[in-house]
Amino acid sequence: MSTKDLARRGETLPTIFQDFFKPWDRWFDTNGGSLSRMLTVPAVNIMEKSDHFEISLAVPGMKKDDFDIDVEGNMLTISAEKEEQKEHKDARHTRTEFNFTSFSRTFTLPDGVLKDKIDATYENGLLRLVLPKTEEARKPASKHITVK
Repeated sequence: MSTKDLARRGETLPTIFQDFFKPWDRWFDTNGGSLSRMLTVPAVNIMEKSDHFEISLAVPGMKKDDFDIDVEGNMLTISAEKEEQKEHKDARHTRTEFNFTSFSRTFTLPDGVLKDKIDATYENGLLRLVLPKTEEARKPASKHITVK
C-alpha cells in the first residue's frame, strides 16, 4: 500500500464514521444539530454615539414578549425564553415536537447612562436598546496636556 493510498484511506475513514453516526449526531450535537442553535448566545453589537450607547442583538424568531430586560445597580441583563410545541396527527400516528430556546446576557453599564431612560425595540429579528448618556457623559473626554 502506498502513502497515497494511506492518505486517501485516512480521508475516507472519518466520512464513513460520520455517516455511520449521523442519526445520533442530531441527538448529541456532534455535527451542528439543533442543540447548538438552542445553546448559542445571540450576536451582539455595541456602539457608542455622542449622546447614547446602542446595543443590538440578533435574535430572530422571537416575539417582543419573550424578552426580559432588567437593570440592577450598574448591571443590564437581557434574557429570553421561548417554548414551542408542535403536534402533527394523521390517521395512524401522532408526532409532537418540543423546542425550548433561552439565553441571558449581562453587561456592565458605564458611568453616565440614564438608566431610567433606556429604551428597547424589537423588529425583524433585531433587539435594539438605546442607552442615553447624561449631559456630563456627552462632553468629549479628550484633553490636551501641555508638557512643562
